[in-house]
Amino acid sequence: MRLFKIFLLLLIAVSFVAPDQSDAIPAFARRYKVSCTTCHAPFPKLKPYGDEFAGNGFIMVEEEKARDYVTAGDDLLWLNKDFPLAIRFDAYALYDEKADVDKDLETPWGLKFMSGGTLYKSIGYYFYFYMSERGEVAGIEDAYIHFDNVFDTQLDVMVGQFQTSDPLMKRELRLTFEDYVIYTKQFGSNTNLAYDRGIMLVYGLPQTGTDIIGFVVNGNGKAEADEDTKKFDSNKYKNFGIRVSQGIGDILSFGGYYYQGKEVSAGLENEITYYGPDINIGVGPLEFTGQYLVREDSNPMYEANAETQESSGIVAELIFAPNLDRSRFYLVGLYNQVDSDLEGYAYETATLSGSYLLSRNLRLILEYTRDLEFENNRVTLGLVSGF
Repeated sequence: MRLFKIFLLLLIAVSFVAPDQSDAIPAFARRYKVSCTTCHAPFPKLKPYGDEFAGNGFIMVEEEKARDYVTAGDDLLWLNKDFPLAIRFDAYALYDEKADVDKDLETPWGLKFMSGGTLYKSIGYYFYFYMSERGEVAGIEDAYIHFDNVFDTQLDVMVGQFQTSDPLMKRELRLTFEDYVIYTKQFGSNTNLAYDRGIMLVYGLPQTGTDIIGFVVNGNGKAEADEDTKKFDSNKYKNFGIRVSQGIGDILSFGGYYYQGKEVSAGLENEITYYGPDINIGVGPLEFTGQYLVREDSNPMYEANAETQESSGIVAELIFAPNLDRSRFYLVGLYNQVDSDLEGYAYETATLSGSYLLSRNLRLILEYTRDLEFENNRVTLGLVSGF
């Protein structure tokens, strides 16, 4: 309780020392000369228009003009006059009771170089490179080419590297230091719902408000940047996934997720299945997103005469934005739970996180996480910037 009171007092103090907005803007805002609030509220969280902009292949269709590109008299060439580049810099100070070093300055925690924009009409690209992540080079994470409205239909195609949890809740766009844990757990295998290489298909039915997302991926994720391997895929099988989402007005959407895969080690197979529902509700200044996932592994430890092991996870997030997309203060509550038949994978935390925009592209975070499984506390003070 004492720690919680300190957290609230620090949040109040931050609100009194915050300076006015700066005029620094990242790549897409520079390109189209719009505020970061056009797509984000706050960054990196996307507003509906930001989702639409990303879905168009990072192209603001109504603002696209041939004169903004280098065509060299060739109708099949459409180069950006200026190469779009942005940087995201995250830095944190942590107090973590369960860590060997309970007080840690993770400055920087992450530094990434990002680029995205137009390749040609209805074709965009996006990638970023982690220069430093907790003191290590992580390499390329998101990296793909996006084909919008293929054959003049509602079909979009993405080819490259992405997270297989992206159709649910995008980890890279979360407002908290605490992660969405069920997506990153591997449960003894090489497969989780984080980064993988493959193809994603997105099809929308505007008449009914239904979105269908399907993908095929290698299934073994990506190797570390410094890992000595020449293989993109260590698994002869391919994994498949689908998510169907139904929107109801501007307030509610709900969906279902299914993922099927297989991997082999020492001649033994492990079949992996994820499935579960999700829901999103937005009413005024409040937005709730909930996800329940079940994972089944037929043989995660690659043992003879193995039995199917079941794991499950919950991600529940509530965001409070008192002035909607014009807010400078945001409050986020996040609950994570993971249960498993396998030993050592139980996880349960409750997080309260406050953000204050020092400027549209500089966000201060103060966050408290209670580890309900081991009764530990973590306090995080940090900043997230994009420029």
